Amino acid sequence: MKHQLDFEKPIAELQHKLEELKKHPETHSLGISFEEEVSTIEKKIEETKRQIFQNLSAWDRIKIARHPKRPFTLDYISLAFTDFSEIHGDRLFAEDRAVVGGFATLGQHKVMVLGTQKGRDTKENILRNFGSAHPEGYRKALRLMRMADKFGLPIITVIDTAGAYPGVGAEERHIAEAIAVNLREMMLFEVPIIAIVIGEGGSGGALGIGVADRVLILENAYYSVISPEGCAAILWKDRTAAPKAAEALKITARHLEELKLVDEIIPEPLGGAHTDPKTAAKNFKDGLLKHLESLKAMSPRERLKLRYEKFRTFGHFTERLSPETQPPTQGA
Repeated sequence: MKHQLDFEKPIAELQHKLEELKKHPETHSLGISFEEEVSTIEKKIEETKRQIFQNLSAWDRIKIARHPKRPFTLDYISLAFTDFSEIHGDRLFAEDRAVVGGFATLGQHKVMVLGTQKGRDTKENILRNFGSAHPEGYRKALRLMRMADKFGLPIITVIDTAGAYPGVGAEERHIAEAIAVNLREMMLFEVPIIAIVIGEGGSGGALGIGVADRVLILENAYYSVISPEGCAAILWKDRTAAPKAAEALKITARHLEELKLVDEIIPEPLGGAHTDPKTAAKNFKDGLLKHLESLKAMSPRERLKLRYEKFRTFGHFTERLSPETQPPTQGA
């Protein structure tokens, strides 16, 4: 199994056994037919998959989110949308190929779709800057969103980035300001906005296109203020503590839904989106259509009110006092 993850080894061993049996059918066990043995191994593979993928740790899910064969933004655009017409450039500095976007059709709806795009190999990753956008990428995204708002087109943003590019050139061209302006403007657009995290949702790089009426996330994606490795380096002074940091950060889809930071988890095929991109794209499209239709039924005024309230409620928590610090009860 190419690009095999460590927890997938039991599945790979069974699949190898099945392939060997099909190549050499004469080696099947005595007292059982060839077809029965094949069926038994296939059932064992499915059961092993189910057991493994139902009990993944946060770190395991991050490995799946980073899988090199996982569908990227342009893959979902080609599978879930039609009539995609890409738009280039921010009209201020340059074209940033880490951000892609343009006009498209989703079901019966004309929309503006945009998102961060990674590369499949070294050459494409250099072209796409490993999915980490420069300031001009966020300004291109803003240009597209303003165009959508002008023409009354819903906005779909697809998030898959480890974070915005932190290099000297990005700082010189004001990466923080570009992201901050996007946050402000996205809060004010009157058209429906849906953001969906398909892989990595890293820090301000994700937030720069992440302010939306609905925030969805694929089952094995994650969304976080910092990478587990970065968190481990700060708190434990050791990047190898990343699995521990991943658990502590509560960044998986399930944790985010429990904390009400995302609105819905979009299911993936068993084994991850990379095992069946067409089914993953169908689930992606169905989730978008469901939320888009409900948002379009609202007035712009109502959408803006709910969008504001949604983000204002983030970060609330309660503290439970220890028995020693509890205030005395009346009459005590």
